[in-house]
Amino acid sequence: MEDPQANGDHNHNHIPKKLKLSSPSSFISDSEIRQEFAHHQLGIARINNGSFGSCPASIIAAQKRWQLRFLQQPDDFFFNHLQNGILRSRTLITSLINADHVDEVSIVDNATTAAAIVLQHVGWAFAEGRFQKGDAVVMLHCAFQAVKKSIEAYVTRAGGSVIVVQLPFPIHSDQEIIAEFRKGLAMGKAHGRKVRLAIIDHITSMPCVVIPVRELVQICREEGVEQVFVDAAHAIGSVHVDVKEIGADFYVSNLHKWFFCPPSVAFLYCRKSPIALDLHHPVVSHEYGNGLAIESAWIGTRDYSSQLVVPDVLDFVNRFEGGIAGIRKRNHDAVVRMGELLARAWGTHLGSPPEMCPSMAMVGLPSSLRISSDDDALKLRTHLRDHFEVEVPIYYQALKDGEIGGDNWDGRVAGYARISHQVYNTVDDYLKLRDAINQLVKDGVTCSDLP
Repeated sequence: MEDPQANGDHNHNHIPKKLKLSSPSSFISDSEIRQEFAHHQLGIARINNGSFGSCPASIIAAQKRWQLRFLQQPDDFFFNHLQNGILRSRTLITSLINADHVDEVSIVDNATTAAAIVLQHVGWAFAEGRFQKGDAVVMLHCAFQAVKKSIEAYVTRAGGSVIVVQLPFPIHSDQEIIAEFRKGLAMGKAHGRKVRLAIIDHITSMPCVVIPVRELVQICREEGVEQVFVDAAHAIGSVHVDVKEIGADFYVSNLHKWFFCPPSVAFLYCRKSPIALDLHHPVVSHEYGNGLAIESAWIGTRDYSSQLVVPDVLDFVNRFEGGIAGIRKRNHDAVVRMGELLARAWGTHLGSPPEMCPSMAMVGLPSSLRISSDDDALKLRTHLRDHFEVEVPIYYQALKDGEIGGDNWDGRVAGYARISHQVYNTVDDYLKLRDAINQLVKDGVTCSDLP
């Protein structure tokens, strides 16, 4: 097979150092945005972009062109186009995240795959005796469930211990997170143990909060943590990403959540180091041993089209004023505005200050709904979908020590709606959610009444 790196210099000559933005006269219009997302199901208030993302029609068309190109002449596609196309996507991502070199960027299916790559390496270190039994991995309690399961599969099974940092919620400042994280590192280092890996979310999923990731990485360096992995599944397209500024060893972000790629695709940044040379894709192909980026670019016959449309996605986002930075600001400002509107309507509050909200926000739900378990949260979410055509995740916040439970529900917020804002959303989407909740409250409905 053609060595994609052999053509690296040729490809780099075609990548502009500064991505070109549209002129004011050619910025995308509201009607064009509606056309790009006209395939969304009509009548649904889709305020859950955070779970699965969204893909514009022009990008779906670009993906279909790549798919057809493969189906028309697979051998020509495989030998002459696939690796060069993936290299072009990696090169654009390298510039977008301010990495030093394209070799530091691999394209994988999703953040779950990236976690498996990093944790597989840590598991091998325990199994081969390079890490001592009982040495620790430190993680946040609200880490994504698939990451928790990967730790169980690769680290705990090999003899590593896991320290879980409990973060408060609702949350009021970065300092609350930093204080709890320091406690977690101290626990990990107790009794002479070493903290071999810290896993830090850039944006937690449920509840969603922007974590002061650069500060936590710096603390890890000061405390002698061997490796730092930032799980930033929600980050690219939602918050500013500069991997050199953040300073982690590994950083992953999905490109299909907030960056408009079709599912599923993510980048994994691995800072150049001896450790990075020993990372391998868990699906082994004939490219094993040629470096993670090359291993990841061929894991057998499959559809690679979502990895190849990154240039088209950049063209799409640059149709907006300010490009990707402009979209981030637009979504952040709108989700905070809509969150505050809902909180006023329900007499509740946001789960974090506006500056700790990405393109999502946690909005307290009326206590009269009596959300008292994760099952209640799921029932309410299902009811909103089935009866009000509103798609929004619901989060249950368990009682803290000392809080009054039982039948005393007055003013106690135990449930939160996680609202998202993407460019296709309108005010009417949030008014529909507002009115649905108000109707349930007016009718005296509680979660125990729901099927």
